[in-house]
Amino acid sequence: MPSASDTTTTTPGGAAPRAGRSTFDKALLGARVLVLAAVAVLVLAFPSMAADPFILSVGVVIASYAALAVSWNFVGGFTGYISLGHAAYSGLGGYATALFITKADLNPWLALVVGALVVGLLAVPIGIASLRVRGASFVIVSIALVLILLLVAQSWASLTGGAQGLRVPRPFGEDVLRPEQHERFFYIHVAFVVVALLLWWTIDRSRFGMGLKAIREDEDKAQALGVPTGAYKLTVFVISASMTAMAGGLYALWFGYLDPIFQFSILIGSYMVLMSLLGGIRSLFGPVLGAVIVGYSLEFFKVHYGDSQFHLVALGLLLALVVLFMPDGVLPAVGALVDRFRPDQRTSIREMTAEELLEHNQRLEQAQAAPADASHGRDLETVPSAEEKR
Repeated sequence: MPSASDTTTTTPGGAAPRAGRSTFDKALLGARVLVLAAVAVLVLAFPSMAADPFILSVGVVIASYAALAVSWNFVGGFTGYISLGHAAYSGLGGYATALFITKADLNPWLALVVGALVVGLLAVPIGIASLRVRGASFVIVSIALVLILLLVAQSWASLTGGAQGLRVPRPFGEDVLRPEQHERFFYIHVAFVVVALLLWWTIDRSRFGMGLKAIREDEDKAQALGVPTGAYKLTVFVISASMTAMAGGLYALWFGYLDPIFQFSILIGSYMVLMSLLGGIRSLFGPVLGAVIVGYSLEFFKVHYGDSQFHLVALGLLLALVVLFMPDGVLPAVGALVDRFRPDQRTSIREMTAEELLEHNQRLEQAQAAPADASHGRDLETVPSAEEKR
């Protein structure tokens, strides 16, 4: 008879027993909650802790990078499609926001939302065309889109300002000083990141998210099993493009100026990929952690080596070290390290390769066949021979 101290529970209706939460898991959950609460307190207190407006502006840049990385991770983390051209959508979002303010005289915050929606609509035909290819072909298509938009932004001077750039009216009045603008935009970017993380978390635990992860693991098998791969990919692609456009529009409102060479730069798309890979492309907070590391590193190296391209070399070395020693990212590597200290590994579920699964099934078949052969032999021994009958 099971006692109250047993670690398994039986669900109603005769369902299979479910393992209870161990003491180690409870302690780990408590540690995660404490770390998350401490990080939230530090983030909220950062503007008051910043020593000067420059440090505060660096915080805004890092928060902007986090917004871009989380937005990119909708398509990269769920489907595994690596897009180096997401700067196209952040740049379009920035220009759309600025043009709706200057040409249509819309409220800046309304222009931000409308611009993201317009970019989302533009992403539908782009996604239909580009998502037909995979792997390196998809990467090339995404890069080509950025280069095309860069040429358009530089050539269409009457609309975009051309190579001279475009001024973006700030949403706050002239009485709001620059340090106060930094503080307000820092909190706005943080709020955007929180909303994007909640949306990512919701999709990750939905049937839609399961279909997307099936596409990431093996798209052909997912389609054979009935997953509408085309519709799923296009939906998450449009979501990612819209979120990236809104992040780009926020940056435009904060910085107040748009330069086509910077807005439609392949480096921006590469930073999004780097940040997500660095923190953990399949984890919720991985892109945020990667944005903090990459954003701080970029600003640090720019301050000390701003006259050279050494900051790009240092960033490349950082990526190489992570790929060599933590190929799945920082957070998955930390999670694997924590699992090594788990007291009871027997209750954990480990993924098996196809070869391991085949070998495991063969051993089970042999074990089941052995008792049957033994009992058959005993039956033959008990049958009297013809001589014994005579």
